[in-house]
Amino acid sequence: MPAGISSDGSATSVALLRTTQGGVELGVRLALVVATLALVGLGLLPRTGWYRPVTVLSGSMRPAFSPGDMVIVTPEPLRSVRVGQVISYRIPIGDHHVESHRVIAIVHGGAHPVVRTKGDANRAPDPWNARLHGTTAWRVRAVLPKLGWVVFWFRSPLLHWLTLFLAPLLLVLFGVGRIWRTPEHTLTETSDDAVEPTAA
Repeated sequence: MPAGISSDGSATSVALLRTTQGGVELGVRLALVVATLALVGLGLLPRTGWYRPVTVLSGSMRPAFSPGDMVIVTPEPLRSVRVGQVISYRIPIGDHHVESHRVIAIVHGGAHPVVRTKGDANRAPDPWNARLHGTTAWRVRAVLPKLGWVVFWFRSPLLHWLTLFLAPLLLVLFGVGRIWRTPEHTLTETSDDAVEPTAA
């Protein structure tokens, strides 16, 4: 095989390898950025009390939001709660789970108002009057479609296992691969520089 063809083939292979490596590195960096933003936005900033992310589990508020959506709630002074607002609160019966429903009536006002709520998709109001405790209510401000499923996925046992074992292993392999490739590139560049053209 002529030397020129071999050289072109080698150069093409090296270029393809570098392009692939660049794409992998870019993908890893983007994944790290997304993971960092998710950690800050869903794990750290909500602890400041500025807002809270709440995952929707039922379809009682369709079409405003649906199961798997995430709603962002912010604190609202209890005295400012009004009919028509959608609030997240713990129901006063059963397991006291968090419900995000619309206020349809304020039964009693004051420092700890008693409200009546209803899901937009439900035919009847909720079968209780809820007294709001504390100093603030949590009012729904924004809806992030289907982001709640991502939170469920992050909490799954499989992802927990991957986070503990597979992710560190991949990072180690990625780092070792970079270290292993560097001498080869340096040697190739040095060898190319060392070749001097001979006079005809």
